[in-house]
Amino acid sequence: MQLTAAYSFLTILQEESVPVHSYCLSFLQIILQNLEHRDIGVSNAWLDTLLAVIDVLPKETIRHEILNPLVSKAQLSQTLQSRLTSCRILGKLASKFEAHIVKRDILPLVESLCQDVEYEVRSCMCRQLELIAQGIGTELTKAAILPELIELARDEGSSVRLAAFETLVNLLSMFDHDDRSQIVLPLVKSFCEKSFKADESVLTSLSLHLGKLCHGLQGLFTQEQHMWFLEFYKKLCRIGLHQENGHNDNQIENMELEKKYSTVRKNCAYNFPAMVVFVGAKNFHIDLYATFFCLCHDPDVPVRYTIALGFCEVCKLLGSNVYLIHKELVALLQDDSLEVVDALLDHLTETLELMTSGGDNSGLDNKLMIVPDLVPALTSAEQRVANSLKWRSHEKLLQKFSCLPHIISSDQIYYRFLHRMFTIILTNNVLPVQKAASRTLCIFLRYNRKQEQRHEIIQKLVEQLGQGKSYWNRQRFLDTCEYIMEFFSKSFFCKYFYLSVLELTGDPVANVRMKVCNMLPKLKSTLKLPADKHLLQQLELCVRKLLCQEKDKDVLAVVKRTVLELDRMEISMDAYQKRFFEKDLLDQEKEREEHLLLEMEQIEKEKQQSEARSSNEKSYERKRRDSKTGSALPKSLPTVISGSSSGTQTVSRESKKSKLIRSQSFSSQAIHPKHGSLEKGTNKSNSVIGVGKNVLLPFVEDSLKIRTGSASASMSFSSATTMSSRGPGNTGDQKTNNSKEVQSRKLSLKNRKQKS
Repeated sequence: MQLTAAYSFLTILQEESVPVHSYCLSFLQIILQNLEHRDIGVSNAWLDTLLAVIDVLPKETIRHEILNPLVSKAQLSQTLQSRLTSCRILGKLASKFEAHIVKRDILPLVESLCQDVEYEVRSCMCRQLELIAQGIGTELTKAAILPELIELARDEGSSVRLAAFETLVNLLSMFDHDDRSQIVLPLVKSFCEKSFKADESVLTSLSLHLGKLCHGLQGLFTQEQHMWFLEFYKKLCRIGLHQENGHNDNQIENMELEKKYSTVRKNCAYNFPAMVVFVGAKNFHIDLYATFFCLCHDPDVPVRYTIALGFCEVCKLLGSNVYLIHKELVALLQDDSLEVVDALLDHLTETLELMTSGGDNSGLDNKLMIVPDLVPALTSAEQRVANSLKWRSHEKLLQKFSCLPHIISSDQIYYRFLHRMFTIILTNNVLPVQKAASRTLCIFLRYNRKQEQRHEIIQKLVEQLGQGKSYWNRQRFLDTCEYIMEFFSKSFFCKYFYLSVLELTGDPVANVRMKVCNMLPKLKSTLKLPADKHLLQQLELCVRKLLCQEKDKDVLAVVKRTVLELDRMEISMDAYQKRFFEKDLLDQEKEREEHLLLEMEQIEKEKQQSEARSSNEKSYERKRRDSKTGSALPKSLPTVISGSSSGTQTVSRESKKSKLIRSQSFSSQAIHPKHGSLEKGTNKSNSVIGVGKNVLLPFVEDSLKIRTGSASASMSFSSATTMSSRGPGNTGDQKTNNSKEVQSRKLSLKNRKQKS
């Protein structure tokens, strides 16, 4: 009942059920009286209520009702509980009054309690010194608080020394350079030495604050002191471990001590980013790499979990030296504990980008170094998470896979990941996991560079999902189509998926028909007139059939509601329309990117062919020189052959140079699944139009072919590529050459007839 009353009084205050003046008259005295309750739990509950009440009370009320009675309750003649309560109240009151009032009325009580005969009171008062220092400012802190902290740091009680150490660390910013270097630093070093040798009970707290301590004292250490603190940190990272023959064998029999040491190492893992700052990225390999390796392979899961949480932060701090820890990333991805793998997932995208880009170093070198190990690690991690019951981790990992197109090659994605996504969609029983796999598969398809591979995946989506025997698969096909409408251009969706979606309006399962009916407005928004007039007619025909033949009342209600929405919709035209300008421009940019990917495929093929020809010519030249019969051949023959081929190669290279540069820049861009608002640039020749958040893709003038008729709407991407690669001058030359040949043949036939 006492606990409930304390909670109720606090709720009344927080909800402002009564005015502050009425609250003081009705409830304040009850709260103060119950602070002396004999049950410690009840007393602390009422104390928490009082500390919350102090925030809203006027100063005069605090002075008369709380501060004045506190003078007598803080005396040695009072009970231990009363003095402990006084310590916490004094810490709260320091922020409510001006500095001179605190100096006159509160600091004498603080000094008295810091010298109390009971170590519990000294420790409690020491932990309140941080709040008091913040209330009185820098000058008074140096004059009144720092001497007390120095004395308490040498106290006989270990808990008092620990409280003084933590307070000193938290107040480092309030001390000037001289105080930190001459007083705080030697004091802290002495405390660390004594704790490690004689007082192991405080190592847990010491290891937790060590990173903050080293960061706060940065720039004050001599070379010797710097090395001492670094070695001290390394000892804490290995405490409780016995290394023998390269293996970590824990030989501690005392379970409590073993648990304590494990907590110390976990705190060291938490502070590792701060220690990277302490030693600097340039010295990481020499000073901290061995320690980082040990923490990543620690026998206790909480230690590895903590180092995995901060792995991305370490990558940021290392910058161009991030390649040093790529093996540790692979090891954590293959960790036996799924908790450790899950700890990497929140920042996995950023970690992979940092790891493969390599800061200031060449990204290609780092990719060649890490990708052979990274791909198997990612696939094994996905398999292990899929076999577990942690479907949320599986969903998160599949979502993070969407960053792979700009990290590894298109072929690696196709052979190692893309088919796996398709298998998950077909076989997994968890809907969020299926949707995550579907979304990632669409992103893989979006940035795939091989036309044969794209057509294969599209065919599998239509046949095995859209025309699958299970209605569950057909529903997943509709989910996939929604992602395709999000990531791809309208023309791509209309060409490959539009009619397959409309076919499902006649599905035997009502839920599938209902899902299709809800998608009809989105389908209509993908059309452009007059090019897609026949698709619009198909849509209208399906709607009429649904209105006439649908028997399920729920589906029919959705159809009727959708018909009204379809009637209000306007379809964009091929011609310029102001109201659809931004959407059309965004769609055009998507289409540009799709065409550019096809151009990249063609350019890469031509580049490979030219390299193969040049290598064959070099080998032929080498064989000719080495052969004995080669001397009888004309010396100009190899020159003529190589000259003609090199001439054609030079022309092809010059014609494809700009496109190859654009393809390389496109492949280096970051891939993000979500598409955001359109970004407009002022310089159109070098402008970059954004398709997603932080996604920048090159503006390619000759990669977009706007549909102008119904025939061009059904034109394939391959034909669009060949048309874009051909110049108008080439087609004109072919026509004139053909006409000249026909005329010459006719003249020759006439001459023969006349002669005959």
